[in-house]
Amino acid sequence: MQITDVRLRLIEKEGKMKAVASITIDDVFVVHDIKVIEGEKGLFIAMPSRKASDSEYRDIAHPLNSEVRDYISGCIMEKYHEALQEAGKE
Repeated sequence: MQITDVRLRLIEKEGKMKAVASITIDDVFVVHDIKVIEGEKGLFIAMPSRKASDSEYRDIAHPLNSEVRDYISGCIMEKYHEALQEAGKE
């Protein structure tokens, strides 16, 4: 599996959410609404989710192991830092 494209939109408002990303996998599958969040221990990604009937949020798309999560996170964070540099924010 290769991530063949990462598109990122920086969030200008103050708050914990810093960007929203979409990834393309092998030029044939897209996952939208992956969020870049500033947490207590630094930046992390949050996969797309929806609120269930019990008011809990559940991921609607997610990697099945930490190796793939780390790969996706690395690709998105690389693009995030590039976008910050282009915007003159880093």
